[in-house]
Amino acid sequence: LLWTHNDDHDTTIYGIDTTGKIQQKINLKKVINTDWEAISQDSSYIYIGDFGNNSQGNRSDLHILRIEKKSFLANEAVIDTISFSYSDQTDFSQTKPNKTNFDCEAFIVSKDSIYLFTKQWKQKKTSLYALPKMPGNYIAQYKETLNVKGLVTGATYLESKKLISLCGYTKYGKPFLYLLYDFKDSDFLSGNKRRIKLKLPFHQIEGITTKDGLHYYLTNEALIRKPILNVRQQIHYFDLSPILSSYLYK
Repeated sequence: LLWTHNDDHDTTIYGIDTTGKIQQKINLKKVINTDWEAISQDSSYIYIGDFGNNSQGNRSDLHILRIEKKSFLANEAVIDTISFSYSDQTDFSQTKPNKTNFDCEAFIVSKDSIYLFTKQWKQKKTSLYALPKMPGNYIAQYKETLNVKGLVTGATYLESKKLISLCGYTKYGKPFLYLLYDFKDSDFLSGNKRRIKLKLPFHQIEGITTKDGLHYYLTNEALIRKPILNVRQQIHYFDLSPILSSYLYK
């Protein structure tokens, strides 16, 4: 199953098949969905990023829920909290909606750390931050910035393959992928980089996952502004074998 969630109030995690049909629902009890924006995992835990910050740019309760997998699948979720702030955010005054550089909708989990890829509304770039993946309260350390020429909304990571795939869209709603691969250790911007325009009309792409690095599933958020826009939530499948097979299976 592909595991996904909504980003406002709903505290249910949905297990869907590749056609988009909901096969399983697991409700997380005693938690609040302020602005869930991303889901990730390692071998033992599922992580939910409650770090959406586009409304006013001044949240002081940014955190990630860590859920033990066995308890999750038994519908008796054991949940810890990883709280954080950004090392370079010193101004917490209120901004207008969709103006902050301290919004986040994408993260990955490695063997020992969590890495955030921010959604910079003003610069249309993404900044990389690192923090521990153990429960606690941390300062997410700024690493570097990448000019993706758009808004990053999702990330997936194959640690053994040294491959990160980001998804997002431009300010005009044009979806894209941004690949980072063949990097050294956790210096994710030290290797190859490739930006790929997706042949989709106006779509607010929000999620991405892959099992093998070649075949990807992406989801878009519903965006209904009748009579102009009527985009329903959907799953999209992309085969990146022509681009990545020579790297992954060389």
